[in-house]
Amino acid sequence: MQSLFYPLEKAGIHNPRYVYYNAVVSQLLEEAIKREEGIFTSTGAFNVLTGKYTGRSPEDRYIVDDEITHNSIDWGKINVPIEPEKFNRLHGKLCAYLQGRDIFVYDGFVGVDPQCRLAVRFINEYAYQTVFVENMFLEATREELTNFKPEFTVICAPNFKADPEEDGIRSEAFVIINFREKMVIIGGTSYGGEIKKSIFTVMNFLLPQQGVLPMHCSANVGERGDDVAIFFGLSGTGKTSLSADPRRRLIGDDEHGWSEKGVFNFERGCYAKCINLSREKEPQIWEALRYGAIMENVVVDPVTREADYNDARYTENTRASYPIEYIPNALIPGMAGHPEVVILLTADAFGVIPPVAKLSREKAVEFFLLGYTSKLAGTERGIVEPQATFSPCFGAPFMPLHPQIYAKMLGEKISQHGSRTYLVNTGWMGGPYGVGKRIDITYTRAIVHSLIDGSIENYPFREDPIFGFLVPEEIKDVPRELLHPRSTWRNGSEFDEQARKLQSDFAKTINRFKFSAV
Repeated sequence: MQSLFYPLEKAGIHNPRYVYYNAVVSQLLEEAIKREEGIFTSTGAFNVLTGKYTGRSPEDRYIVDDEITHNSIDWGKINVPIEPEKFNRLHGKLCAYLQGRDIFVYDGFVGVDPQCRLAVRFINEYAYQTVFVENMFLEATREELTNFKPEFTVICAPNFKADPEEDGIRSEAFVIINFREKMVIIGGTSYGGEIKKSIFTVMNFLLPQQGVLPMHCSANVGERGDDVAIFFGLSGTGKTSLSADPRRRLIGDDEHGWSEKGVFNFERGCYAKCINLSREKEPQIWEALRYGAIMENVVVDPVTREADYNDARYTENTRASYPIEYIPNALIPGMAGHPEVVILLTADAFGVIPPVAKLSREKAVEFFLLGYTSKLAGTERGIVEPQATFSPCFGAPFMPLHPQIYAKMLGEKISQHGSRTYLVNTGWMGGPYGVGKRIDITYTRAIVHSLIDGSIENYPFREDPIFGFLVPEEIKDVPRELLHPRSTWRNGSEFDEQARKLQSDFAKTINRFKFSAV
C-alpha cells in the first residue's frame, strides 16, 4: 500500500483493509477479475453488468442546501435540496460500511487547462470503477502525487444502500453533492455515469465564478488548428459519434469549458453509447473498445466473448469508457482556440425539425435555453421509448445554476468571437418515431462537414414557415427531399399539425424565462 500525502481520514475513511492507490490499469483489471466484477470480451475490453441501475437516476441526486448554495442553486425537481444533517448521517454510514474493506483510490484532475483544473480524489469500492475513473479523468504526475491535496472528493460504494425511511431520501440509491465539505457521496448504484456527471456538476457550479462557460458538448478541430467546432447535445443526439471524425482531431466528447483562451476538455477519456455500434459507421469508437476500455451492460457471448452491440436485453443505454488516446487523431492535451462553429444537436422524435438550420445569435441562445430533444430509451431509468423533453443548456441535470447564467455567457462568447451557429437534427424523418426513419448518420456527417468548411453558405436558404429557421435548399451528398421534412411525410396536413404543436411547446417553454440573455 503506497502512502498517501493527504490522509484518507480527511474524507472520513478509517481502517480500510487495503488501499490500492493510483494502481495501474493491468493491476486493477486483475483485481476486477479476481473479484468477479465482470468479464473480458474478445477484443480485450472489460464488460460489467450494473444491475438495477443501467442509467442515471436523476430523482436520487441531491445538493446540500447550506450557506454556499442556498442563494446560488436553481432549486427544483432537478436540483433537489437536502439538509446537511442528512448528508452527515449518510456519509457516516457509508464510511462505516467501508471499514475493513479493500478500497481503490485515484488522485487526478478534472480540466485540461491548468488554470481551471480541479484536483479530485476518487475513492471506489470496485476495482473496475477505478479503471473507469482513470479513463475519464486526468492523470497526475509522480511529482504532483507527492504533495497532492484534493479540492474535491468522490466516494462511491455501490453495495452500500440507503434506508429511505431512516435516511430521509427517496430510494436506496443516492448521489449527494456537498460544496461546503467539497465532497460527493454515491451509493446504491454502480452506473459509471453517476461518478462522471457528479463531478461535471461540480465544475458547472465553480467555473462561471471564474468567467469560464462550462458546456455539455463535444469538440473537435481541423489539422490547421484554428477551426474549432463544438457540438451541444443531450445523450443520444450524436455528440460523441459526430465529433469522432477521421478528418478532424478530437478535443473531447462530452464536457468542456470555454475560457478567454478558447475551448478545453474537462476529461481524459470518452463515454460512448454502444447500442447498434458498427465498424462501418463509427470506426473510431469500434476500434477503441479494446484492453483498458470499460463496457457497461453490453451483451457478450459466454463462449466466444464477442460483444453483440445490437442486443438491448439489459438496456438501450449500453456504454463504453476509454481513454481519448484510443482515438487515433485525438488532440492531446485537449485544448484549442475559440469555436468558429457552434452546433446545437437535437434528436427530434416527431419528425418535423429540418436536419439542419442556420441560426442567428438570438435564435441560438433561445434554442440553447430550450434544450429541446427527445429523451432516448435507457439514458435514464424508466425511459423505454423517446419522449419530448426540454433540458435548458442541453444539460439541465448537470447545470446547478440558473440556465440564464449559462445562456448569457454563451451569447456573449458567440458575439465576441463571431462564431457561426446552426441547429442539426439527428432524429426522425418521414413521420414520428415508430413511423418514420432515423436520419442516416452518413447524411448528418455530410451536413456537419458543410457547416465546418463553410460550404453551406454557398447555397440558397428559405425560412421555415412554422419554426422560422433558415433552411438550406441543398447540401452536397444530402438528398434534397431530406431538407424538406414535410415532403417526406405521407400526409402533409398531419405534418403541419405536429409541427405547429411542437412550435407551441417551444413558445410556452421559452416564455418561462425572462429573456435577459439576449
